[in-house]
Amino acid sequence: MDTGDLNNSKSILERAVFIGLLILLVWVPLPLASNRPWAWAIMEVWIFFLSILWCVAWLRGVAEFSPAFLKAKPVFILFVAWLGYLVIQSLPLPPLWVAFLSPERVLSHSLISSENIWLPLTQDSHTTWVYFLKSIAYVQLFSLVLLLANTSNRVRLLAYTIVYSALFQAVYGSIMILSGLEYGFFVKKEYGIGTATGTFVNRNHLAGYLEMALAVGIGLLIAGLRNGKSVCTTRQRLRNSIQLIFSSKFRLRIFLAFMVIALVLTHSRMGNTAFFTSLLVTGVITLLLTRHATRITALLLTSLIVIDLFIVGTWFGIDKVAERLEKTSIATEVRVDVNEYAVDYLQDYLLTGSGAGTFFTVFSKYKGQDASLYFDHAHNDYLEFADETGFLGIALLAGVIFLTALNAVQALRKRSDPLMLGIAFACVMGLISILIHSLVDFNLHIPANAATFMVILAFGFIASTLNLRVEK
Repeated sequence: MDTGDLNNSKSILERAVFIGLLILLVWVPLPLASNRPWAWAIMEVWIFFLSILWCVAWLRGVAEFSPAFLKAKPVFILFVAWLGYLVIQSLPLPPLWVAFLSPERVLSHSLISSENIWLPLTQDSHTTWVYFLKSIAYVQLFSLVLLLANTSNRVRLLAYTIVYSALFQAVYGSIMILSGLEYGFFVKKEYGIGTATGTFVNRNHLAGYLEMALAVGIGLLIAGLRNGKSVCTTRQRLRNSIQLIFSSKFRLRIFLAFMVIALVLTHSRMGNTAFFTSLLVTGVITLLLTRHATRITALLLTSLIVIDLFIVGTWFGIDKVAERLEKTSIATEVRVDVNEYAVDYLQDYLLTGSGAGTFFTVFSKYKGQDASLYFDHAHNDYLEFADETGFLGIALLAGVIFLTALNAVQALRKRSDPLMLGIAFACVMGLISILIHSLVDFNLHIPANAATFMVILAFGFIASTLNLRVEK
């Protein structure tokens, strides 16, 4: 085999890893959003295997560290600190250390045993180790996106993969509710009857997934806009209009409309609120910061809001969504009661938390009689992260979000390439939407949504660093 053949075989290996990544992103939402031990185990093994293959490709000289990967070094430092923190939570520590860091942990142990032994900070070491493995997988997924989405073609293909995956969920979920079949992932639905859930279990989590995918789709629309102004005759405008109808941009716009319809059919109040709020806020930020924003950009963003509201209001009952929002009160909303008890929980584990993944174990001690149901998660991602990892854990994760948002905003302000502007827009809108939704739900604790969120984070660094190349 000559050198050219050898290089080609190594190139095939690196491309195979990228294709494996794309297939993974389509697979993860399918089996109940991978929110079952067997499903997230498949996800973890898949990610670990792709990571090993990339390392083999790197050792053989075909793969290299991308500028985006190198730019994300501060985030990797925070992620490593986060993983190390989870390990510390799981390891036995001297009693005096535990008493200083988490007095409630010592108290809960003393109620069971009077032995003065070394204790881990977590209330359940096994659960925290399971959480640790998932966290490693998410960090590696973030790394793979940065390493493999290293050309304009790959970035675009990655974004379209997320959109097409969400489109399937939207169409499937809509068909199930409109036809009355009500099937989830190969089985009859037990929950969310009468609402769109796709292959997810919870309608709110499908809404969270669609929000992020819609952000990516709108970013692709922005990426397809042309810079500058052109003078067109009436005939040229007519020709352009006909070409638009048969163009990929028009098809993408139709796909996004289907996804908006499915989002409304989830009946997720905060999902719909988060989507439209994030679109409006990100649109304003883009128009204010982007030096290369054109009139057509403003028209596109305005049309997205107007047309989507028209679709929702005309056929799918935005008035009903608004009515449900108006009728929501602290007295009638169970999740508010849960969050109140979760705040009491936090006060006892303020610094280091009760241990990653232990909410369902510890919360039963704090919930009142009115919260008679079983709760494996808080209906607030921020509270659950705080309860389980304390102030230290929240600070590390907040640092990751801040650095990503900073890079994405800088890309909006400095980059001129339409694709990079679109990817930066997708990152900012995706962050805003899911962070709003996280106020009342636990999307970031669902593997499919957490994995998609990691891709959104990676987009922030890709948008600010990628030197565009045409992939042959």
